[in-house]
Amino acid sequence: MKKMSLVLAAVMATGMILTACGGSKSTQPTTGAATSAANGETTAPAEGNSKGLDLAVQIGPDPETIDPALNSAVDGGNMILHAFETLLSVDSENKIVPGQAESFDVSEDGLTYTFHLRKGLKWSDGTPLTANDFVYSWKRLADPKTAAPYAGDMLGYVKGYDEAAAGNLDALGLSAPDENTFVVELSAPCVYFSKLVTHGSMVPVEKATVEANGDQWTLKPETYVSNGPLKMIEWVPGSHITFAKNENYWDADKVTLNTLKFILMEDGNAAYSAYQTGEVSMIKTVPTEEVPGLKGKEDFHVEPIMGTYYLDFQNQKEPFNNPDVRMALSLAIDRDYVANTVMQGTYMPATNFVGPGISDVEPGSFFEDETRKLNGKDFFDLKNHDADVAKAKELLAKAGYPDGQGFPTIEYMINDSGYHKPVAEYLQSCWKEVLNINVDIKVVEWATFTPTRRAGDYQVARDGWVYDYDDPSNMLNLMMASSGNNNAKYSNPELDKLLDEANTTADEKEHYSKLHEAENMILKDAAIAPVAYYTDFWLQNPKLKGTWHSPYGYWFFQYATMD
Repeated sequence: MKKMSLVLAAVMATGMILTACGGSKSTQPTTGAATSAANGETTAPAEGNSKGLDLAVQIGPDPETIDPALNSAVDGGNMILHAFETLLSVDSENKIVPGQAESFDVSEDGLTYTFHLRKGLKWSDGTPLTANDFVYSWKRLADPKTAAPYAGDMLGYVKGYDEAAAGNLDALGLSAPDENTFVVELSAPCVYFSKLVTHGSMVPVEKATVEANGDQWTLKPETYVSNGPLKMIEWVPGSHITFAKNENYWDADKVTLNTLKFILMEDGNAAYSAYQTGEVSMIKTVPTEEVPGLKGKEDFHVEPIMGTYYLDFQNQKEPFNNPDVRMALSLAIDRDYVANTVMQGTYMPATNFVGPGISDVEPGSFFEDETRKLNGKDFFDLKNHDADVAKAKELLAKAGYPDGQGFPTIEYMINDSGYHKPVAEYLQSCWKEVLNINVDIKVVEWATFTPTRRAGDYQVARDGWVYDYDDPSNMLNLMMASSGNNNAKYSNPELDKLLDEANTTADEKEHYSKLHEAENMILKDAAIAPVAYYTDFWLQNPKLKGTWHSPYGYWFFQYATMD
């Protein structure tokens, strides 16, 4: 077997990224910690902890869900990733490091992964955590009754997944020979399986609490049992979620936080006010109108992340089931203007679907650069937008709507945060001016927006994807008919076949070559319309140290200190 030992000492010098989306439990909920108006620190210690930082931050509103199997949103995942830990994690340098497993082996044929768990692992309620908990949790993820959006994306390569997805969970190639050994059998090689293991949906959940409380297990601290550095101690909907240090975490001594309080806000002006008064030490939701005056200041940060902001066309609804219509709407968009004017330079214009920073087969190479070399150009030519406009008009006429005649009014659905509304207003103006198409903007609150979009109950909607792992398949697989995150409801058997081949080959060169083919197919069919590449911009108290921001769009606070 190929031994994949992971050295821990060097890793813990920088800390770990816990790429999980989960939660935690406290047996003694607090009644609410007082907040200081000085620097976002809370003054009331949690559960007898007298040392450590009490920190308050804002990264979003109430999450749609904090069930690791059901969450698919960055903000929801960011709120709860501190509470769970996967078998393998990703550190502050974006490298895979030990998590609940201290090492793992891979068979010579690449079909069997054997994970060796740390001795003495515990849940936040103090009960033992064993390899059987991973067997249960991964089966729960695959269970069609769970309806997990990530199930096929994460477990589709595990032996017996199709049978498990049909209800025969025992067919899944998972076993626990002993309490500290977890074995996974694959149906075909997957060159990036170790990256999948770091995803938040792959964390363990405690069987007893899930089965005893059903869908309600995530809603109360006393039932929200976790295995990460923090555990939930309070959730006041519409106000805050508070986590405290989990004394049963295997590396609890490294955790510097006493409590971490997520202030639940969607309104940027409210978040900015909370930051200015010191109620919070960091905010993700910065009002867009404040950005010009904040640029260059010590506490304003802008960093690229792996992700693409794009538009969903509901491919199953007329007239968006016509690829010429979709392409016309896409080509009409001036992406350079959107990113650098509407979004004030805080995003980068999208020239392809897979953006910068995503690795290709050769060490140090990037997928987007290779796309440019293979095709001789980017898909969207930012310097020749007039040609795209002319092509858009031609395609719309070909589809039966010359100069927009007879084209129904489009309803464009967004949630009202960040640049979504300014972008919507730009599209409204652009499609009217260029194609003579009318657009109504439908603003939906966040808690309703994501399930509505997932259900396909819209015409055109804003969307975006931030990578869960560093492989182009993570973006391209969204367009598979079987993907629970295929909000565009795009279906192309030829694409599905190509992606299946890319995802199951043991040949890395073939893997990336087929992914390049797949991206071209998606773009030529205008399954979606890429608009911009993501960056994150936020405000953070300069005195707050020991945190980091990952290229997957998460912030990590468990090792934070305050000067």
